[in-house]
Amino acid sequence: MGICNVIPGGDSGTIALIVGIYQRIVTAISRADGTFVMQLLKGHWKSALARVDAWFMLPLVAGVGFGIASMGTFMHYMLEHHYQIMMPIFFGLIAASCWMVAKLIERWGPAEIFLLVGGTILAFWMVRQPGLSHPPDQLWYIVMCGFIGICALILPGISGSFLLIILGKYHDLTGVIDRATKFNLTGDDFSVLVAFAIGCALGLIGCSKFLKWLLEHHGSATMAGLCGFKIGSLYKIWPFQVDVTPEIQEFKHKDFQPVFRDIPLDVHFWLAIFLVIFVAVAMLWLEHFALRRARQVVHDDPGSETPSDARK
Repeated sequence: MGICNVIPGGDSGTIALIVGIYQRIVTAISRADGTFVMQLLKGHWKSALARVDAWFMLPLVAGVGFGIASMGTFMHYMLEHHYQIMMPIFFGLIAASCWMVAKLIERWGPAEIFLLVGGTILAFWMVRQPGLSHPPDQLWYIVMCGFIGICALILPGISGSFLLIILGKYHDLTGVIDRATKFNLTGDDFSVLVAFAIGCALGLIGCSKFLKWLLEHHGSATMAGLCGFKIGSLYKIWPFQVDVTPEIQEFKHKDFQPVFRDIPLDVHFWLAIFLVIFVAVAMLWLEHFALRRARQVVHDDPGSETPSDARK
């Protein structure tokens, strides 16, 4: 799950479905609310820990942390040194996840169509803004990134890493992870980690119940909006991009622009096409395997949730 959290388009929920712990995780996260905070403030540690299923979640979080640390270092290196390979991989993953989210839309009506189109236009406009290519370095922005990124744990089909790419902080945060694994953290890095953790905590406490309510009462409309947002965001990770700032050495200050015309049909083109198709097919196969596993659980335990419920 930690590895999937670092890969844009990766869905740790799919892994949780395969191993049969998805619902337990969702329940524990939804209980990290105001009641949980009040129990902590009053010193009722035992009841607070029991409320969020701590003895299950703590080792899970440790495993996720190890996965994030190991994959974060690798992804940071690949982005800096093999950017033209990573973009097709990201594109294939997100394109496949668009289809996966679209399948969660149970009914189509005017509202769903409007939100799909509106989400596409909004995301397309957002990812083309210069401010997201070179976002502010202030800690308030890191807090906001954590707040938004943690929502991916609750919303199906949304990758927190992908949201960080859109917000322009993915490379910076994988850099912090890379330096942390090498025990080379600076004071600024530690501040970034604390700010991001605060944003994640605020997002879990402030938004988990609202997002869960939104999915339960307006599931199709919510999925349509999310699907549109992901479609519009594909512009950000178009597999064919050119570095328009070759004179700049530091990666975080570089500017890459998508290319849609006059793309040379060379080995790099066909490699990009292969990677897009390969990772998209792999992603869809993994989801199919997860749902088949969920159906097997339902067959063995009729009282458990259905696969469609699990994906929500």
